[in-house]
Amino acid sequence: MNIKRLFSFLILILLLSLVSGCHKNSPQQVINTKIKTGQNITFFIAADPHHLSKSTYTEGKAFQWFLNSGDGKLLNYTDEIIDAFTLDIKVRKPDVLIVPGDLTCNGERESHLEMVEKLKSIENLGVPVYVIPGNHDIENPWARNYVGDEMIKIESIDPSEFIELYEPFGYGEAVYRDSNSLSYLAAPSEDVWLLMLDTAKYNRNKVRTSPEMGGEINGDTLEWIKECSQLAKENNAEIIAIMHHSLIDHSDVVNENYTIENNEEVLDTLIDCGIQVVLSGHIHLQDIKSYSKGESIIYDIATSCLVAYPNQYGILEFFPNNGYKYHTDRVNMERYVRENSIQDENLVKFKDYTRNFFYRRSYDKYYDSLLEISQFSDQEMKAIASTVANLNLKYFAGFRNENMYGAFDTEGFNILLNTAPCFVKSYVLSMFDDKYTDNNKIFIPLKWD
Repeated sequence: MNIKRLFSFLILILLLSLVSGCHKNSPQQVINTKIKTGQNITFFIAADPHHLSKSTYTEGKAFQWFLNSGDGKLLNYTDEIIDAFTLDIKVRKPDVLIVPGDLTCNGERESHLEMVEKLKSIENLGVPVYVIPGNHDIENPWARNYVGDEMIKIESIDPSEFIELYEPFGYGEAVYRDSNSLSYLAAPSEDVWLLMLDTAKYNRNKVRTSPEMGGEINGDTLEWIKECSQLAKENNAEIIAIMHHSLIDHSDVVNENYTIENNEEVLDTLIDCGIQVVLSGHIHLQDIKSYSKGESIIYDIATSCLVAYPNQYGILEFFPNNGYKYHTDRVNMERYVRENSIQDENLVKFKDYTRNFFYRRSYDKYYDSLLEISQFSDQEMKAIASTVANLNLKYFAGFRNENMYGAFDTEGFNILLNTAPCFVKSYVLSMFDDKYTDNNKIFIPLKWD
C-alpha cells in the first residue's frame, strides 16, 4: 500500500469513527417516528418492576428473611406479575411502554437477562419499550443468591453492560444520547418525545457495602437537556420527562434519597424548557405533585411499584391540541390465572394475598419502629401498628384526605395524637395534608405559547 492510499484509508477510518460517535452523542439529523402527528397516544408506565429471577433463590431461611424484611414487594412472584402485566398489554394494546428504573431486584445479572426477554416479548406485541436504570440496577453490592440458610454475593452489571442489554429498549433508537450519563432522548411519535433521564448514582457502588439510594442530574446533563428541548421545539414536539427519582417531594416526612438532590435546579431547567409532565417511580407511592413558576406548572406523577400492593401501572393518554390524561389500573391477575390454568392459591386469590402481605410488612415495620422508641406498651404498639398498616394500604394506593378519615376512630390513631412528637406520628399526620384526594387520576391541559 503506497503512502497516498494509506492516507486515504486512515481518513476513511476517521470518518467512520466520527459517524459512529455522532450516532451516540450527537442528535440525529433525520428523525423517523412510528406514530405520525395528530394521533392520540397511550403510554403505559410500569414503575419499579424489581424482577428477581427464580434461579437466584431456593426456599429456605435466607430467602424468607429477605422476602419478609422488605417493603411489601412480592419478590417471590415477580415472574407472574410481569407476565400478567404483559397479558394486559396484549389485550389493551397501548402505543408505548415506559419503565422508569429498578428493572431488577438488586441488579442480579440473571434477573437482567430474564427482564430483557420479558421486554422482548412486549416489543413482539408491537409495543416499543423505553427504559432507564434505577438505583437497584447497576453495580449493586446487594446482589445475592439465597440458598437454604446462606446469602451468597453474586455479580451485578456495569453501565456499559446495561446499555448493551437494553439496547433494543430505547438506547439503540435514541435521537440523542447524553455523553455524561445513561440519559437519552427518544421520539416514538412526531408530537411527543421522551426525555429518558438517568438520575441514579452508581459510580461508587463498587466500593460501597450498599447501593447509593439517592439521585441527581449533573450540570453537564442539564445543558444537554436544554439542547434536547431546542431540538424538540425545532420539530414541533412536546417533551415528557421520565426519571427514576422524584422531582418534587412526594412526602413531607419521607423524601431524603427519594427526591433528587438538586431538584430546584432541575425544576428550573425543565420548566424553562417548557416541560409540563414528569413520570417517576422509586418511592413506591402513588402520588401527584406540582410546582409553579410564574404562569408555568410542572407535574411529577409518581406511579407506585408494579410488584407491590395494589400492583398497578400508570396510563398516560396524550390528546393533540388538548392535553394529557393520567389514570391507573391494576394488573389483571385473574385473567392471567384463568388463561394459564394456574392452581397456586396465592395467585388464585391474588387480591387478598397481595393486600395481606403488604399489610403485614407495614405492621411489622412500624411495630419495630415503635419498639425502638420504648415509650409504648405492647398493646399500644399493636394498636398503632395496625392503624398505620391500614392507612398505608390506602396511602400507597394513592388515596388521601377524607378517604382516610376512618382512622380517626381507631385506638392506635388516638394514642398517636396524644403522644409526644416522633417519626411515626409525623408520618401518619402527613397523610392528611394533600392537594388531591385521589392521586390516581389527573388531566393536564397543554400549555399554549
